[in-house]
Parts: sequence; structure tokens; C-alpha cells
Amino acid sequence: MTKILSIVFALLIFEIIIVIHEFGHFIVARWNGVKVNEFAIGMGPAIFKKQGRQTLFALRAFPIGGYCAMEGEDQDSTAEGAFCTKSAPRKIAVVSAGIIMNILLGFILLVVFTCMSGPITSTTISEFYDDAVSNASLKKGDRILSVDGMRVFTASDIVYKFQNDDDGVFDMVVKRGGKKVELSDVTFDLRQNGENKNSLYIDFMVKPTELTPLTVTGESARSVLTYGRIIYISLFDMVRGKYSLNDLSGPVGIVEQIDDVIDSETTADKGIDWHFLALDLISMAALITINIGIFNLLPLPALDGGRLVFLLFELIFRRRADPRFEGAVHLAGMALLLALMLVVTVSDVTKLFK
Repeated sequence: MTKILSIVFALLIFEIIIVIHEFGHFIVARWNGVKVNEFAIGMGPAIFKKQGRQTLFALRAFPIGGYCAMEGEDQDSTAEGAFCTKSAPRKIAVVSAGIIMNILLGFILLVVFTCMSGPITSTTISEFYDDAVSNASLKKGDRILSVDGMRVFTASDIVYKFQNDDDGVFDMVVKRGGKKVELSDVTFDLRQNGENKNSLYIDFMVKPTELTPLTVTGESARSVLTYGRIIYISLFDMVRGKYSLNDLSGPVGIVEQIDDVIDSETTADKGIDWHFLALDLISMAALITINIGIFNLLPLPALDGGRLVFLLFELIFRRRADPRFEGAVHLAGMALLLALMLVVTVSDVTKLFK
């Protein structure tokens, strides 16, 4: 039963994210006078169609994606409203819209998450535990601004730095009495966890922040920055060899992660705790949509970022790149992207059997 729920939740999350992305392209295309031939939810044979004034709206059988098909998007066209006939700034706006919608969806999900999860966890120290050692440098009332040179947007940034540390010693910047104070060699205890490994012991508590429209909006916006930065750090770490392809997860891996989340929020006597499960799924969906938005921004062929590279060329040099060359580049990029998805899927399936 939980496996079926996991698949349903995964399909729902991905479908919403992809449809919102494509809707961004659609709405900005219409605003800029670009003809959209079809806007589809799902893939495969159509189970419902409705012809609008310009656009065919379709609901297709398999809930595994969607698309916004614009006239003259991938080939030359002289038709009225063709994408290829528009100015470079208008085309850039259309191509960027999907990325912006993914980030905006992430922000909205984080607003919901913040409202549902109670008081906001601030970055201001309220108390130290009796066995604290970090209070040799830190003081009550300190607001942590950076840890080892990384600016702190949310409490999650502090946790991230602490979890990815080996020696328990940090350089920190705090706001104390209205002034910035630089602290060197702030030391925390390293204690053994259940796997016979040392982990950092966080020996202080932070103040909760009351939920108001202003604090919720601010926390959600900062969380978008936190999520986005973690994604970029992970990408750089993978390029540097810290992570391998085996560490990537595709749709199959995400189904398994959702299955683990459902198991963690289920007890034998009470069943599924739907409130906490909803929080976990909303947080995961926010991370995925922001991840997709940022990944699409990368200047790689077949991605929106790759299209933006050609459009920036057109904007700067006032001429369009050879459409045949651009098409060949995107086709090659799509082939590589599909190959990567296949490798990640095989890796995810292999992990299941292990």
C-alpha cells in the first residue's frame, strides 16, 4: 500500500512541477504574441481535447510530463506569431519563464510549509545546554551571520555547515549588541553516534520567531536561497569528484525516498501521521522544483539555459545563430540528457535490489 502511495505522490509532485514550468512558457508566450499550437498535460494519446482560439488544450493519458508547443520554436516559420520571428528580449522572456515559475512554485510551497510547521527557527542563540563548550566564544543573543565564510540565510544553513564538518572548529561572524563580531576557532564537541562515527554536538538552542505575514514571507524567501545554494554546492562537489553518478537520484530514487518518508511517519497504532507527512512532501517538492529550475538554468544544450546562450548571442550580435547548428547542438544535448537519465534510473533500480 505504501509503495502505491509513494508512486502516486511522486507522479503528482512531478506532474505539478512540470505543468507549472510549461505554463510559465505558455503564459509569457501569449503575453508576447507568440502562437502556442498546443498546451498539453501528460504525454501519450489524448483523452481530452479542446481547441481554443489559437491553442489546442489537451489532457493526455500518461501523467509523466507535459509540453507547450510554440509555432517556430524548433524550426523556421513565417506564420504570424511564430517564436522565431520575435525579438531576442521577447524570446528570452519566454524561455526564462519556466525557470522563474519553478522558483516561484518553490517559494509558494515554502510559504505553506512555514505556516504549517509552527514558529520559525531563527538564527539567534537563546540558551546553552549545561555541557556546552561553544559558549566560550558564543554568547546568548548572538545572531549567527556566517559560518566558515558561508553567509547564513536560515537555521538550515547552520545545520548544513555543522553536518559537513570534520573537526568541530569554525570561524563565525555574529551580530552582538548591534555590531558584527568575528569569532575565530569556535569549538564544539565531537561525540560518537550510533555508527561509531564522530558527529558534532550542537550545544545551544535558538529563539523561535512568531508567524506573521512578514516573517513567513522573509523566511520562505531566505529558504529559497538556502535550497538553491545547496543545489549549486552539490553540483560543484559532483564536478570536483566528491559525489559520483551513483549519488544522483531520478524518479525511481525519489519514489523510494517518499516511501521512506511514509514509513517514518507511520506507526502501528496510529497509522500515517498525515500532518507531518504533508510537511515532508511539501519540503521535498519545494526542493525538487527549485532544483529543476536551477538545473534548467545551466548553459547546457537542450535545457532552457542552453537556449538562453543562443538567445544572448542573438541579443549581443544582433543576428541569429545558424538554426541548423543550434538544432544539432540541442539534439545532441537531448541525447546526452536521456542517456544520463537512463544511467541514473539503472543506478536507482540497482540500489533497490541491494
